[in-house]
Amino acid sequence: MEPILEPCRDPVTLDLAGLKCPLPVLRTRKALRGLAPGTALVVVCTDPLAAIDIPNLVREEGARLDGMEREHGLLRFRITTIAMPPHS
Repeated sequence: MEPILEPCRDPVTLDLAGLKCPLPVLRTRKALRGLAPGTALVVVCTDPLAAIDIPNLVREEGARLDGMEREHGLLRFRITTIAMPPHS
């Protein structure tokens, strides 16, 4: 099942609930690379390893992690793109 990218005025929401490592980080990377600088992205997932992997990815991609919260087994990350990533 493909994750759903839902543009809400601001932010874009990426629902990755149920996916296991490494899929949340790979799908988040793909989403970040497709967004214009300054766009907010909310990533929702259930994989506990995402609490480590997503912040590292955000740093690598030249984005900013604005917040992370855990609630009822869900992890929610708010990310803002601030630069074009140095794709390799």
